[in-house]
Amino acid sequence: MTHTHTVRTRLLTLSAALLLATPAQAVPDLNATVNVGLVLEPTNLDIRNTAGIALDQVLIDNVYQGLVSRTQDGRIVPGLASRYSVSEDGLTYTFNIRNGVTFHSGKPFTVNDVVWSLNQVRTTPTLRGNADLKNVQSITSPNATTVVLRLKKPDAALLWNLSGRAGLVLEQAATNALTTTANGTGPYKLSSWKQGDSLTLVRNDAYWGKKAQVARVVFKYIPDGTAAVNATLSGDLDVQTAVDSNLLDKIRANRNFTVVTGRTTDKYTLAFNNARAPLNDLRVRQAIRQAIDHKAIIAVLNGYGVQQGGPIAAGDPGYASLTGIDSYNPVRARNLLAQAGQKNLTLTLTIPSFYGTTVSDVLTTQLAKVGITLKVKQVEFAAWLKDVYTNKDYDLSYVDHAEARDFSNWANPQYYFNYNNAKVQALYAQALSSTTERGSAAKLAEAAKLVAQDAPADWLYTAKTITAIRKSITGVPTNFTSARLNLAGLTVNR
Repeated sequence: MTHTHTVRTRLLTLSAALLLATPAQAVPDLNATVNVGLVLEPTNLDIRNTAGIALDQVLIDNVYQGLVSRTQDGRIVPGLASRYSVSEDGLTYTFNIRNGVTFHSGKPFTVNDVVWSLNQVRTTPTLRGNADLKNVQSITSPNATTVVLRLKKPDAALLWNLSGRAGLVLEQAATNALTTTANGTGPYKLSSWKQGDSLTLVRNDAYWGKKAQVARVVFKYIPDGTAAVNATLSGDLDVQTAVDSNLLDKIRANRNFTVVTGRTTDKYTLAFNNARAPLNDLRVRQAIRQAIDHKAIIAVLNGYGVQQGGPIAAGDPGYASLTGIDSYNPVRARNLLAQAGQKNLTLTLTIPSFYGTTVSDVLTTQLAKVGITLKVKQVEFAAWLKDVYTNKDYDLSYVDHAEARDFSNWANPQYYFNYNNAKVQALYAQALSSTTERGSAAKLAEAAKLVAQDAPADWLYTAKTITAIRKSITGVPTNFTSARLNLAGLTVNR
């Protein structure tokens, strides 16, 4: 036997051994049901009129779609439009819509639905996303496959806005009440919503793209962190989002789950009512900010947070570290309060009850050290939306602003912050009208620094998110999950 023949024989034997050792390729269980644990439940399902990121989280991408969509890393990609183009002057956007798309009602998707949907948002000030289309002058369909948006001036944020609520396409002929139903074009259809308990989606077998690989997704709303972990460990949940970092070891000890830490733009914001005394005094707002030790807050979260310092989170256009503005300095905080004539100041902090007391307890202790008594008022989220968000009846409020690229809130004097700075508004307008990403980001950074200096809020931290996933499951997003949870690629492997 030659040496060459011996080597070849050994290689063949090794190859055969490796082939036998390779596990069988996973086969998707197309009949599977996946139970996903979420914290925040929507107050109703009307995505045109109802505030709250909980609606975006479960309905956008899964049920409702727009001409364009966004990826996990923030790229804009075609959605119901197979392709699109933007004119050199930034004033004309042309979209070619897909063929063979139907709504969940069974009705065909047409350019008329697109034009009607976008024009409805553009011309109705009360609808969610109206401000996002303020620079759009006209929306037309020159033929059965094309939609054209013409702008008054360039808008660097338009495509991003079209990937959110402003760009969702609804069926023009639909008559069902949106508060309890949903009729989109996505890979899942709404099956049922048991308010206070769960929301169920089922596979859309008529979907225009790749069909969902599971039969059913059940979103279970469990606001209590301990209860959610117990539900995961008992087998009631296959995926748990927003795992409480203080309870993480319990899940890590279970070999059936993988734990993944992800990025977010969740800006846990301590908002000040800038129109209400004494918070209309810059010195008081600065004192509150300088009384807060952000490192201590992140420590009680076991490190699952990042210092922010300003209104733009890391990763979003215009971000720069602003932690040096109003950094922790309790001595100076007391001096600022004295200069403002404030002694033994009492303020009420209104927060949704599902946030628990961890952060508010730290804030209460820290503010007490500079002479501010904090009264914590926990309310149901619906009450928070009514009292704080809509009626602006509050002193301080602590809430997660989860959406990416939402600087427009600081340029909107009607927003619940009651913050009004004309220079910030002008810079934001310049950022939007820029025809280059770099130019737009530079103006946003300039505006963000002004906001931080005005201290209309304190940005406590940007969250890191923790997701527990059963090991037989793939295709679960792990970044930015409180804002969007696209489950089109969800798979249960047998």
